[in-house]
Amino acid sequence: MFSNLKNVFRVPDLRNKILFLLAMILLYRLGNAIRVPGIDRDAVIQFKQGVQSQGALGFLDMFSGGAFGSFSIFALGIMPYITASIIMQVLGVVIPKLEKLQQEGAVGQRKITQYTRYLAIGIATLQATALTFIFGNGNGNAFFGAAQRLPQNIRLLPDGMWPRGYLVILTLVGGTAALMWIGELISQRGIGNGMSMVIFASVVSGLPFGYYSIFQEKSWVPFTLLVAVSIGIIVAVVRVELAMRRIPVQFAKRVVGRRMYGGQSTYIPLKVNQSGVVPIIFASSILLLPVLLTNLLGGSSGEGWRASIQKWVDTYLVNSQNWVYITLFSLMIVAFAYFYNSIAFDPIRQADQIRRQGGFIPGVRPGPQTERYLSKAVNRITLPGAVFVAFIAILPYVLLWAFGVRNFPFAGTTVLIAVGVALELMRQIDSQLMLRNYEGFLK
Repeated sequence: MFSNLKNVFRVPDLRNKILFLLAMILLYRLGNAIRVPGIDRDAVIQFKQGVQSQGALGFLDMFSGGAFGSFSIFALGIMPYITASIIMQVLGVVIPKLEKLQQEGAVGQRKITQYTRYLAIGIATLQATALTFIFGNGNGNAFFGAAQRLPQNIRLLPDGMWPRGYLVILTLVGGTAALMWIGELISQRGIGNGMSMVIFASVVSGLPFGYYSIFQEKSWVPFTLLVAVSIGIIVAVVRVELAMRRIPVQFAKRVVGRRMYGGQSTYIPLKVNQSGVVPIIFASSILLLPVLLTNLLGGSSGEGWRASIQKWVDTYLVNSQNWVYITLFSLMIVAFAYFYNSIAFDPIRQADQIRRQGGFIPGVRPGPQTERYLSKAVNRITLPGAVFVAFIAILPYVLLWAFGVRNFPFAGTTVLIAVGVALELMRQIDSQLMLRNYEGFLK
């Protein structure tokens, strides 16, 4: 392994790409340490303590590498761009013009990327405005639940919205735009997908401190068991991420002039975990909506139907250790996994493409039978992948019950993102090494 690692730095082009990647990640981590101007420092400290409690806001804080809890210039993280990409992918099925652009290759992809940037800026503006108005005026207690609520006099903007609040909004939107620029630079001049590397740096940045906190709180035996659990989780996630079902496709032979074409065999790779962490993102966003609605309704104090709704939301949807929250979260992850796979893989289009190219699945007739066969295969392979993702997502709550560890650093969404991006990065490095006759990491 160490000899292969030396090969990476022997190639000047590959070495420069890796150094550029590290420089961009360092720049990103530096931006996470710069707080938004005009924010009360003492209020941010108490705000961070409430955010770090597990829940939807803790999920946002994890994706931003702790920048959300610190209200830094990169507080929104890359999530607006990820959300915009998912929306554009969904709209590509609904809007014929976008579907046509998706089929135009590199030219159409550039236009879709430009539309995604505009949509990401719009989403970032909405999110920055909502966060600034809610937490800047001290109205964000509903997001923390009854147990972790901030004092009523805590306001991130003690002097009111004008003029500092609008400066905060512009800073947060500008931070998201800068992150998109950093991600695209990594994709162009670095190695790997830039947006994925930004998320990878965010979720991995808190691992050392997380394990150190567990080591301080627990004895050697629980800490060793948790490290063993982490290794087991990594092995399981790697096997699931690499697992796929290969559906064989045979192409008929055809003679054109004096040459014979076709006759080769290939396969359609169907990954077990096709959707990745997208179902977790969808489920967390949906569970955050009732909190937003109750915050708009008011009724955080007093009696009446508004107070009853607020109390129910606090008990079951804000408290991430409640069995109702865990059950809803798991079921929604499974449902969104099926929803995303139905968009990402279209059996009708795939069957039509195979038929146009003169291919067929052995033992299955072209046309409707191929469509039904592919649809059945996708549905059957999605279930174990969705259940696995749901189990990984609720694993921190299981460990809390088993070991009493509140914030386990390497479980849930963290391990899915870290392992997925690391495998993709190794594939990219392997392809670069193979071009130069070097042995890669993956066997």
